[in-house]
Amino acid sequence: MTADTSLSSCARAATAAEARFRIDAPVESRNARVVALDEPAAEVLRSVAAHEWAGARFFVCEPGPAGAGAGGEFLLRSIDGTPAVLSSELDGAHVVVMVATQDSGAGCAYAIGKACWERAVMTAGLVLGDGSQTAAVAALRPHARVLLPTADESDLLELLTALRV
Repeated sequence: MTADTSLSSCARAATAAEARFRIDAPVESRNARVVALDEPAAEVLRSVAAHEWAGARFFVCEPGPAGAGAGGEFLLRSIDGTPAVLSSELDGAHVVVMVATQDSGAGCAYAIGKACWERAVMTAGLVLGDGSQTAAVAALRPHARVLLPTADESDLLELLTALRV
C-alpha cells in the first residue's frame, strides 16, 4: 500500500497555480437601513450609529397615524430627528434591519416588511430583551427573513459588521 502524498485542498489553494483563480477585488459594503421599532430600541440604535459605518443609515419608526404620510407614504425619522420617507430610503438599500424591544412596533414592522418584499430588499429582525418579548418576535417573524432574539445589545453591532455595512 502506498501513502497518499497529494496536497490537501487547502494546501493546493495556497499554491501559485491556484492563485490565478483568486478574486482580489475588495469586498464592497452594503447599503443598510437600520430601523428601531420602538423608543427603547432607538436608544440602542443611537449608540450603534455612533460607530463609523460605510453604508448604514439609522432611523426610528413613526408609529400609528404619524407613520402614514401623504399619498400612502410611510414616514421614518433619522436618529437626529430629520423626517424621511420609507420608499425613498429603500432606493438603493440592500438590507433593512428592524430592531425591537417590545411589541408596540408591529404596525411599523408590517409596513417596512411589505415595502421591502415589494422591492426584493432583504430584511432582518433583532429582538432585544430577556426572552419575554414573544409579542415582538411574533410581530417581526412574518416580515423578517432572518430573526435574532438576543439579550446582548452588542449583537446589533456584530450583525451589522457581519453584513459588511
